[in-house]
Amino acid sequence: MTKNTMSQAAASRIQSASAKSNGGSVPKGSFASRAQSSASKPNPTPPNGPSTTGRPSGKNRGNNVPKGK
Repeated sequence: MTKNTMSQAAASRIQSASAKSNGGSVPKGSFASRAQSSASKPNPTPPNGPSTTGRPSGKNRGNNVPKGK
């Protein structure tokens, strides 16, 4: 399962709309504030991302050999 990341531009639009409807302030814990927080965090590495140890992963530490018929 992958998570979609929030872009800074999208979070800005959400926060702007929220502020306009709330008299210029964005309520704490609102969707707009959570979107802004999410957009400010770096994108996480995917679960199947590159090896952090520098060694290849998988069976026998190399590409799997095709099975014969």
